[in-house]
Amino acid sequence: MSLHRALRTVLVLLITLTGALGAGTGTALARDGRAPADQRTRHDGQLLFFNHAYGVLDRETADAIEHSAYLREFANFQVRTTTGADGQVWTGRYLMGRETYLELFGVGDVPGQDGELGAGGLGISAERSGDLDRAAARLPGLGVPEPIAFQQTRDFGDGVPVPWFDAVLTTGEYDGFGAWGMEYRPEYFADPRGATEPASYPGDVGRERYLPDAYRDHAMRDVGSIRLAVTRRDLDSTVPLLRAGGFTVQPAPGGGIVARGGGTTIRFDAVPREEAGLREVTFTLNGSQASRHVERIGRSVLTVGPGTRAVWTFGH
Repeated sequence: MSLHRALRTVLVLLITLTGALGAGTGTALARDGRAPADQRTRHDGQLLFFNHAYGVLDRETADAIEHSAYLREFANFQVRTTTGADGQVWTGRYLMGRETYLELFGVGDVPGQDGELGAGGLGISAERSGDLDRAAARLPGLGVPEPIAFQQTRDFGDGVPVPWFDAVLTTGEYDGFGAWGMEYRPEYFADPRGATEPASYPGDVGRERYLPDAYRDHAMRDVGSIRLAVTRRDLDSTVPLLRAGGFTVQPAPGGGIVARGGGTTIRFDAVPREEAGLREVTFTLNGSQASRHVERIGRSVLTVGPGTRAVWTFGH
């Protein structure tokens, strides 16, 4: 999901967070600010988890990805068109795992700033209902006095928008990269067209419930780590959200950061805008690969195995 598309299409619902996000999700918190015991996250202190990231690639690489026969074997791979709020439409290339996925665009696939080379975004999501509220409540103490809350919808083709997820941003201004916290809506899980799974526990709004199980038929299981190059301003806007979600954020060489939490490592390099973009994705695999396979896809290189890991590197 493009951040500018979200802002452009759903900020008719724009509200500041104070007192509003909890009302939007309908989740009550205890007086100490914690969710009820049966809704707390399984990871101590981790409220938001890596959900997906997207990147805008050069046209050659994006087209090669779209038509790659190997990617259709390697992952649950789809090229899908989605209609969001107010009829906005986007077509992405998706590699979907058990709990996480990767969304890829080519230059010009998305209008305006979001369709420029090196643009990108990151979504981190709640596993249990109410945890987006809890994370958002931490933001004022992390230097974000007025977080932005909104709701994204999805149109399944009948012209009737279905609530998809609630989200929160730290800012509406960015150079080319934006991050948001999100929590899937119960209305989306209740709609059979979403093809989601039943809840596994009380308050389950998790990633595994949202994504299909077709990953089992392919090598790719999940995104284990991702490396993105972003501007300093975009990085400074992202760090408070990561901390609020429970990620441990540490400095990295060159002025970037490494964020760890919930089983996924996210690295950011701070660069000028012209050097920004998706740099590397590491995937965990469903099983050990006996040999090493190298697949060149446009200007990118996907190396699978040996062992239970694959690494996809991207050129500028």
